[in-house]
Amino acid sequence: MRTPLQINFRGMDTSPALETLIRDKTAKLEQFHPNVTGCRVVIDKPHQHKQQGEHFIVSIDVSVPGSNIVANHAHHEDVNVALRDAFFAARRQLEEHAVRLRGEDKRRVPTGSAMVERGSEAGAEAE
Repeated sequence: MRTPLQINFRGMDTSPALETLIRDKTAKLEQFHPNVTGCRVVIDKPHQHKQQGEHFIVSIDVSVPGSNIVANHAHHEDVNVALRDAFFAARRQLEEHAVRLRGEDKRRVPTGSAMVERGSEAGAEAE
């Protein structure tokens, strides 16, 4: 990664344990795309609602040449679950971006000459 990892905590104190977890998960992201140039992770703990309880919002912005990948839909009461979901979404987007760069299309069906015969027609031709 060209730029150092940026970790921001909003509405909560800095946690060395969470920082270590984020650094480990970010290192794994680099395995899915060879050209990650930067990563920014924001953990937001908005003010509490009496009925809903605490929710954490995790946003991940990964920079790769020619694109920025943003995974910011991870909301959960447990910060570890929110981190897991956000990093999973970022990894999936990085994999899709790498596939597009290679010019592959995962949905493409291989072309070939295959004949499909119907049961009644195949039997009629054999007689």
